Amino acid sequence: MARLRIVLVEPREAGNVGAAARVLKNFGFGELWIVGEHPQLLPVAGWWASGADDLLARAHFAPTLQDALADAHFTVATTSMRGRTTPVSFTPRTLAARFASLRDDQTLALVFGREDSGLTREELMLCQHTAAIPTNESFPTMNLAQSVCVFCYELSSIDAAPIDRALPDAATVERLHQRARELLLRAGFLHDNNPDRIYDDLRNIIARADLDEREVTIALGIIRQLEWALSR
Repeated sequence: MARLRIVLVEPREAGNVGAAARVLKNFGFGELWIVGEHPQLLPVAGWWASGADDLLARAHFAPTLQDALADAHFTVATTSMRGRTTPVSFTPRTLAARFASLRDDQTLALVFGREDSGLTREELMLCQHTAAIPTNESFPTMNLAQSVCVFCYELSSIDAAPIDRALPDAATVERLHQRARELLLRAGFLHDNNPDRIYDDLRNIIARADLDEREVTIALGIIRQLEWALSR
């Protein structure tokens, strides 16, 4: 089975962090990351971890989401269905099927936002895909630890043969986006005053293409050639 990394971005409640650690241990996962500012975790998080104190003690801390995702091969931002105008890539069940296809040496990073405001647009764009739990439209938002629980249950429940396909890490994919964005700015395709208005759509297109390591290398090579042509 591939590795699962649960990433909590600026959690507000220490109890939610402890409860999330307990959920990971319940379903056989062990990698918890905390990004940015967070409350003092102990003793409250330890109380809520209730036997998963060892996992909580091994938690990783990162200053930015980009740092937490850098070496992951498949990155997914969780979001509420409320008010979304673009389709969500996965439900917990369909994400589980994709997770089962990853190789044992690959990592899925699943990102959860703040309890009160979720993830920012910039944080969503750092992830290749989005996922949401289908909930009652009249009451769509869930508690952070409960959301982690739903995903962990589904991700632990499918046993399928992985596909032998090399995937680039998130840092390489982000380098591709940065180079492509700069090239399109130089070529005049993007406007200086608001380049992300169009480039965010291109990010989504590239994410849906699900490029492997070889395809990303080819794309970076094409960009290098175009940069050289523009500089002549």
